[in-house]
Amino acid sequence: MNRIVVSFILLLKFILAQNDVCFNIESNPNLDDPAFDCFSKYVNVLNCFEVYAESNISDHKVLHVASIAAELLDNNEDGIIDDENLYIQLQSKRALIPIFTFDGSSCMDNFMDFYDGDGVSAVLWRNEIEPSEPGHWGSDATVEEVLHTINHVGHVALFPEAFNIIPNSSIMSDAMDIARGGQFINVPNSYPEESWYHYDDWTCDYECQAIEYFYWSIVSYMGILDDPQTCSGIYNEWELCTPELFQNTDNLMYSLITDNEYKLPLLAPDGNYCPSSADGDLNFDDIVNVLDVIIVVNYILNMQYNNLADLNQDNFVDVLDVVLISNIILG
Repeated sequence: MNRIVVSFILLLKFILAQNDVCFNIESNPNLDDPAFDCFSKYVNVLNCFEVYAESNISDHKVLHVASIAAELLDNNEDGIIDDENLYIQLQSKRALIPIFTFDGSSCMDNFMDFYDGDGVSAVLWRNEIEPSEPGHWGSDATVEEVLHTINHVGHVALFPEAFNIIPNSSIMSDAMDIARGGQFINVPNSYPEESWYHYDDWTCDYECQAIEYFYWSIVSYMGILDDPQTCSGIYNEWELCTPELFQNTDNLMYSLITDNEYKLPLLAPDGNYCPSSADGDLNFDDIVNVLDVIIVVNYILNMQYNNLADLNQDNFVDVLDVVLISNIILG
């Protein structure tokens, strides 16, 4: 019996070895809400962030968005969100990101007409998601749009003295005024020569500019922008494309985002998220072995949920948890 179970574990490990996203796509749980009735795919990310997608968005792309969100919320990937207060804030506002087929799709129009919550700050379209190049400028907008949502719905509300986005309201608003070469409530015809942040989209007001500035600062620190093509491509908007340029030039914002009080995500996500938040010892005998695997399998067969057996904390006890516990056993 033990040989059969171990062989089963090894087979699962081999089959799923390249599956580095431990989330499940579910059916839409809010079909009776007119704002959400056009979505067919749904992922609950760590119980505080939701992903909704139209039916023709590939599972690969949906799971990529969920994985990026998880990595930004659980930056050390230990299975626990880094900031409990952020968890509570995002959960209370029902933070989410919708994925549409294209800008102006009927689903997008429907969502904009009927959504009346406070949990949305950005959207994604199918052609701007590229799982093979997570966060890469011009290829994958997932990091940007998910980060906008987490920052706007979460950090701005949690730490207004640090990140409030209205003029003269926070350390970040002061830092942005320096980065833009002055305080501009509306986009100026041209920015001062000494500025290094000069976003010229006239539809982006001061608060919008602040959210964009928040994003540029974090991904500069992460190193996501640090290649010649990206540096050249974004120069008209943001000049500090390397961690060194950012640290040496934007001293105020650098000090702000690296302050441990705010627990901001500073490690670049790579699109892989499958941590184990439990040690796998489900029967508390101080060893993780085949007996613990059998416990997980029994939960699956009996369709029961147990938090300790849910090693990836995706709210399901399933084959992914068997794979995780087998990885613990196999070392």
